Amino acid sequence: MSKTVCVIGSNSFSGSDFIDHVLEVTDYDIIGISRSPEKDPIFLPYKSRSDLSRFSFHQLDLNADMSGIISLLSNRKPEYIINFAAQSEVAPSWKHPEQWFMTNAVAIAKLGNYLKDQEWLLRYVQISTPEIYGTCEGFVDEHAPMNPSTPYAASKAAGDLMLQTLVKNFNFPLITIRSTNVYGAHQQLHKIIPRSIIYLKTGRKIQLHGGGEAVKSYIHIRDISKGELAAMERGMPGEIYHLSPDTGISIKDLVSKICILMGKEFESSVLSVGERLGQDKAYTLNSEKARTELDWKPDISFDHGLSDVISWIGNNFERIRDFPLDYIHQR
Repeated sequence: MSKTVCVIGSNSFSGSDFIDHVLEVTDYDIIGISRSPEKDPIFLPYKSRSDLSRFSFHQLDLNADMSGIISLLSNRKPEYIINFAAQSEVAPSWKHPEQWFMTNAVAIAKLGNYLKDQEWLLRYVQISTPEIYGTCEGFVDEHAPMNPSTPYAASKAAGDLMLQTLVKNFNFPLITIRSTNVYGAHQQLHKIIPRSIIYLKTGRKIQLHGGGEAVKSYIHIRDISKGELAAMERGMPGEIYHLSPDTGISIKDLVSKICILMGKEFESSVLSVGERLGQDKAYTLNSEKARTELDWKPDISFDHGLSDVISWIGNNFERIRDFPLDYIHQR
């Protein structure tokens, strides 16, 4: 019989791409869970598939519907659970940090406390974040100490630490993934890459916080989905795996690259503004462990991936232009 994968946070950019990849390369059944109704198909790549008979969607909230989630899991008994659900924006986390802790720590504690006793569970994959490390000096590995500098990062660190106690005391089959900045077609429009492309198409200036000096490590979402599937199937319980490219790039250089690909002049397209509160200077991770143990590596070049996003926005611009470009917070 085919195994079942439960994807919590199936509406998210990363969760929806993971679903699309799993449907493409496996025969697993998939349970999707998200607090909101399924998004417009333009943001859900799996919606373009002709056969979705192996996928079912359930609108359930980790904070408000934990009993419903537990009931669903008890009934379906998925061998694999992968959790993408999170309050994930950094800047708004300063306004209502308690809401970030409810989703990223308290709900995780409730879910983990139930799952630790379920013998049918082969792997639980927690999607963490490198922001728990704070500013990275050089390329940090999985043993780097936690040093969060924002409420978002602190809440994710708290959730990770709670799950690690289950590993130590109950042999909980936890796999933790920390990947660098993901991008690709279907991403939320308020993220820097799609927003910059839309601004360039509409003649609006792109704001560079702190002059765009912060360094990020961008990796295509499909490369990440491949690594997550490999970790889910073959990763060692209790281990952390980094998924990252070989190099980082400053936000200023990223926007300059997009300008070149779109035939726009950089200096006239940007505006330097003040830095965000708690902005870390760099995220650069060492992903040698995943490359060695999981036989994983990123395959999609940055220029190819950016061109793909530009094409996605261009081909769907009449629909995309009607969606908001700012982050809208949901409790």
